[in-house]
Amino acid sequence: MKQTTPWSDVFDLLHPALGQTLYMVGVATLFATALGIPLGVLLHVSAPGGLRPVPVLHRILGTVVDFGRSLPFIVLIVLLQQVVTRPLIGTSIGPTAAIVPLAIGAVPFLGRLVQSALREVDANVVEAAVTTGATRARIVRSVLLGESAPALVSAVGVTAVTLVGFSAMAGVVGGEGLGDLAIRYGYQRYDDRVLWSTVIVLGALAMIIQLLFDVTSRLIDRRRRVTA
Repeated sequence: MKQTTPWSDVFDLLHPALGQTLYMVGVATLFATALGIPLGVLLHVSAPGGLRPVPVLHRILGTVVDFGRSLPFIVLIVLLQQVVTRPLIGTSIGPTAAIVPLAIGAVPFLGRLVQSALREVDANVVEAAVTTGATRARIVRSVLLGESAPALVSAVGVTAVTLVGFSAMAGVVGGEGLGDLAIRYGYQRYDDRVLWSTVIVLGALAMIIQLLFDVTSRLIDRRRRVTA
């Protein structure tokens, strides 16, 4: 039976749901960044022609990353619920539990973006650093990561926006947040007011996150050019 929630109640429902979504996306983005950037660096460095080519390792990592990226997120949540999420968190429902598959799903996605960003670094700059006797660690830190910093920030921003969509899907299996609100109140109760309000908030949140990371990326790029 179709229902229509009063606007005052819609705002009361949106407030905690938005907070849960921000919590899930924020923490998952931090974990994905902490793991995805090193993964992308390792993929780039171990590739043929990289600073430390290791073809076997590169192929193994590439296969794992491609498999992780191709796996539908809703399937990933179900697979990890009993094997990883419940033993690690103690439960498979709620925002904290949803962070586990969100972070794991985002790591290979960000890893490939980081690898692509590092490929764009001028090879002449890297070769110049090698000829000066700089260590691999210093080349990675000062040259690869330093030169690609704006692109890396943009990559993290794209990942965060993607996680907004993932967090909405997490609501289907008890992840709470805006996705859960849209499903339980908007779809299952045929409440168009709640459903469309949730969609608008999700869209606005994604645009704001993208804007913040785009501005940050441009500021970093501008400062790097001035310094250079």
